[in-house]
Amino acid sequence: MDVLSETDLKAHLMQTDEHFRDLLTQHQDYDRKIVDLEAKAHLTTEEEMEEIRLKKLKLHTKDLMVEIMKNYKAQQVG
Repeated sequence: MDVLSETDLKAHLMQTDEHFRDLLTQHQDYDRKIVDLEAKAHLTTEEEMEEIRLKKLKLHTKDLMVEIMKNYKAQQVG
């Protein structure tokens, strides 16, 4: 099988892997919330803490998606 580009691989996993799809949806949700917070002129202490928490969650979901993609590629090669 040909090696899929990252974009093609994401599209394939979106169609075939429910866990990957859920992670991507979460990642996009975290991103939207972060953008909303960053659009504010001033953040309260609670909002600053929420922004940090969301950024950590977003990064964690990205790491999980990368791991799924890496495992998929390894299965295709092996």
